[in-house]
Amino acid sequence: MTDPDGLRLAIDIGGTFTDTVLMDGRSRILATAKTPTTPSAPAEGALAGAGDALGLAERDFSDLTGFIHGTTLATNALIERRGARVATITNEGFRDILEIAYERRYSQYAINIEKPDLIVPRERALTIGGRIDAAGAEREPLDVSAISRLAVDLRAAHVDAVAICLLHSYANPSHELRLRELLQQEMPSLVISLSYEVSPEAREFDRLCTTIANAYIQPLMSAYLADFQAAFQEKGVRCPILMMTAGGGMTTVDTAARLPIRLVESGPAGGAILAARIASEVDAPNVLSFDMGGTTAKLCLIDRFRPQTARKFEIARAERFIRGSGMPVRIPVIEMIEIGAGGGSIASVDRLGRIQVGPESAGAAPGPAAFGKGGERPTVTDADVAMGFIDPDEFAEGRLRIDTAAAETAIAADVGGALGLPPTEAAFGLSEIVDEAMASAGRMHAVESGKDLGARTMIAFGGNGPLHATRVARRAGVRRILIPRDPGVGSAVGFLFAPVSFEVVRSRYETLDRIDLSGLNAFLDEMAREAGAVVQPGASGEPLKHRRIAFMRYHGQGHEIEVELPGRALTAEDLSPVREAFEAEYRRQFSRIVPGMTIEVLNWAVSASSEAAGAAAQTEVTVSRQRMPARTRRIFCDVAGDWRDAAVFKRSELAPGDRVDGLALIIEPQTTTLVSADFRAEVDGGGSLLLTRTEGEAP
Repeated sequence: MTDPDGLRLAIDIGGTFTDTVLMDGRSRILATAKTPTTPSAPAEGALAGAGDALGLAERDFSDLTGFIHGTTLATNALIERRGARVATITNEGFRDILEIAYERRYSQYAINIEKPDLIVPRERALTIGGRIDAAGAEREPLDVSAISRLAVDLRAAHVDAVAICLLHSYANPSHELRLRELLQQEMPSLVISLSYEVSPEAREFDRLCTTIANAYIQPLMSAYLADFQAAFQEKGVRCPILMMTAGGGMTTVDTAARLPIRLVESGPAGGAILAARIASEVDAPNVLSFDMGGTTAKLCLIDRFRPQTARKFEIARAERFIRGSGMPVRIPVIEMIEIGAGGGSIASVDRLGRIQVGPESAGAAPGPAAFGKGGERPTVTDADVAMGFIDPDEFAEGRLRIDTAAAETAIAADVGGALGLPPTEAAFGLSEIVDEAMASAGRMHAVESGKDLGARTMIAFGGNGPLHATRVARRAGVRRILIPRDPGVGSAVGFLFAPVSFEVVRSRYETLDRIDLSGLNAFLDEMAREAGAVVQPGASGEPLKHRRIAFMRYHGQGHEIEVELPGRALTAEDLSPVREAFEAEYRRQFSRIVPGMTIEVLNWAVSASSEAAGAAAQTEVTVSRQRMPARTRRIFCDVAGDWRDAAVFKRSELAPGDRVDGLALIIEPQTTTLVSADFRAEVDGGGSLLLTRTEGEAP
């Protein structure tokens, strides 16, 4: 069992760096480490980071009582198409679910439209006889005589995994379970994913796509998780390793190996958990989480101290910002917008003379030109180096040598030369483009959710988040920024505050005016038992919390609104408050309700979770004193557009109540905070930096 009060380790493997955090108890961070990711063998970088952190704290692997891990491997395998060879099995007559999709074009008038790559071509789409209806009754028995033929076809197609998605299996999975049993007798080594286990909801196309994605990465992730676990056990780790999920909770390695699709976007979810906790600590109910790493930037809206969630997202869009152009995946996920704008994002100039940044990244190898590892193309980090924002002597505690001349040469060659600009102005232009891209993404995300960024506090972290926070906030209309402690490894810190949790979603059609309370309560209780069985092994035996959700809509609508239910059996007296909650949320989103319309529920969700660590109370700071710098550094002022002296501080030397006026750099081991000329920074009672935009222009 995991001891939340013991020595706990969190490791977040990103596209460029691997972040490690060692925590004693529920909130005291003993050591952190940021090491280059090793793409060919991710566990090697993780072991190096863990060894560094444990060495700094003078502890050993065998001392660990808790271990949480998040990785981009599942996400990258789907995006880069590095998974298994997959076939599908659907009902006879429904071979073309993938080809038909939503029966619409995501871009109505695009002549040369590029269809999403859904992994499985038609020649590997197989069928079998049998039928279950929407009520779960068997209309036609499963054609068991076809199993041998299916096995022959699967062998001929040289598949490694199969995704089984039969009609209405969410209501009755007996045919899927029987088909898996018989196929495994014929092909014992075949990896099989069932839609009933992966995504037991109505909507065949989404359910099939999710099952395909799970099958596609299951062999890779199963092998990776087994190797990762073995590598750390060999070092002496005896506690269980828990995996971060896209929904913001943790689950066991066994569950992760069976349902690896739940690990997609698990790293960014840790960042959102951290931002929600900090929002609770400082009593800021509505915030914008801004996580900028080496490969991507992620923005998430947090309301009433809870990250915004979704039931569906898309993978590998053919058109980056157009919904419907990617592969839909229907799992519980923290909703955020992610763009290819990180420190390693590569810049170029297109044929129209416009600077383009990302989504291609230099990654961990070769990395930015300034890292001296063979990178020759200009990146966002190279621009920050060229403008003086990164001090070569302080970067990564001196473990990584920064080559300013190499950064300037790369920018001059690929950007400055094409535009006829000197390196500094080319770097400034590059930086302006990427900062505007991130601010635009945040504004778009807020508008899609019917929300305003102006009144929100931005919580910025990640290796590059504090360095770009003021520049992005200015463009997004945000006036307050909070930089937490240890921001460079923020997502890994968030892992340590996440509960052990699992959410089960099922489809069952009900209308509020004719609801079967007895059958529904039994249905929800069964879901609660299923979720609890997944959570209990990693929850240290502590009591579990359950949350129940109904996804409601007016009759005939295609999309639902999430409404929280009482955490117990429903009674007739609950129906009126549930209706009122639905109508209140519907009115907030669409301004008016539809009187007299039948309200229906198609999907239900039940989550079980352990108790998350409570937020620490902030110490109030009543004294504000201006700190004078020990030294200055010449940097390019992002407000005035010229070179100026910036005050330089080490964050470790700042105390609660200290105030720093921009223009300034606040340096710490894994990142640097830029206090722009139109911002002021203060250290609050919890040790966070609170940046506030000042009136007027730069001095």
